[in-house]
Amino acid sequence: MPQLEVDGATLTYDDEGPRGGGVPLVFVHGWTANRHRWDHQVAYFSERRRVIRLDLRGHGESGGAGVKTIGELAGDVLALLDHLEIERFVLVGHSMGGMIAQTVALAHPERVERMVLVNSIGRMAYSRGRGLLMAVSTLVPFKLFVAANIQRAFAPGYPREEIRRYVASSADTPREVVMTLYGAMRAFDVLDRAGEIRTPTLMIHGYHDIQLPVRQMLRMAKAYPDATVRILDAGHELPVEKPAELTAAIDAFVTPAS
Repeated sequence: MPQLEVDGATLTYDDEGPRGGGVPLVFVHGWTANRHRWDHQVAYFSERRRVIRLDLRGHGESGGAGVKTIGELAGDVLALLDHLEIERFVLVGHSMGGMIAQTVALAHPERVERMVLVNSIGRMAYSRGRGLLMAVSTLVPFKLFVAANIQRAFAPGYPREEIRRYVASSADTPREVVMTLYGAMRAFDVLDRAGEIRTPTLMIHGYHDIQLPVRQMLRMAKAYPDATVRILDAGHELPVEKPAELTAAIDAFVTPAS
């Protein structure tokens, strides 16, 4: 289990798969999650190409806190890739990880060969009522705040025992990290710059996503010069709700036709 020290954080990561099997895939998880969200995808792709995934600082088995913006998390990802001497890559990001991916693509378009945004958007947008509800939700006890956000991330019918497991895992993320990055996501806004991202991009979303609704993703897709859209019968947690379908969609997008 390799680790890298970056600006006061200890980043835990996995570097798997054969070298020389094509441009490496880099998987970035979302808020309160960890690198194991990508277990299905990594098991599949690492059989034939290099795959990198990490626990973002303060998440999973990575230590450290102090980040206040999505840009700072993007800096951690780039520091890891520089350490591994990976110049060009395919970037796959889920939810907040997709915000990180867009930040990297805007700052270093020459390094991102393709990009996959899973249940992610370019700008958080709320109705007045939902905005008030989100603000009030930060005032409730921490574990209740986490549970409310994670439970609603799954589509109706997903096994309750599995949801409880993800709630418990998310609640293990330090409060400072959870709340600071909650604010960072609400402040994230690159929608007006979406036209600058000329990287071929797959936007794949769950139809039942109420965390980041499909209509917000579609608004972003319209602004991208080169976007492919897929919508699956799932909620916000596509990597675990529909792992095989997500993996197949990524594979079709990143693997050149023979």
